[in-house]
Amino acid sequence: MKKKMNILMFSGEYDKALAALILANSALAMEMDVTMFFAFWGLLLIKDPNNMDEEDKTAYEKMFASMTPRNIEDLPLSKMNFAGIGKKMLVEMMEENQTPTLEDFLKGALNKGASIKACKLSCEVMGFKEDELIEEVKIVTAEEYLRDALESNIQLFI
Repeated sequence: MKKKMNILMFSGEYDKALAALILANSALAMEMDVTMFFAFWGLLLIKDPNNMDEEDKTAYEKMFASMTPRNIEDLPLSKMNFAGIGKKMLVEMMEENQTPTLEDFLKGALNKGASIKACKLSCEVMGFKEDELIEEVKIVTAEEYLRDALESNIQLFI
């Protein structure tokens, strides 16, 4: 039987997202099934920057959307961000080592067959509509995610 890894992505920080996507791509290269479930701040990784819709949003949702990163590459670091200087240093170090970008790791995981899911309640609370997320995302309930996670050999919370 094929091994399975499940990652619950709660963080919206660049370095944590990088770790999660490196693990997802590595597991997929090992021919494991991978499910990534994005909740709350993790939803920032799977926003489609070209499809932001302010129609039918509350004032809070509009304000929230204007204060959060629009693109996956705009996420801050969890530590040592220093108003963006730390992030700039990390990105430059990654470029020097020919490390793919965060967006490249996400595309790689999608191309290799990762299952990408978004928490329905998180989307509702944070004001994300389905068409504001990348097209590969399926919105599911926490219960649906847990049923999937119960079948996993590895479960990670990032």
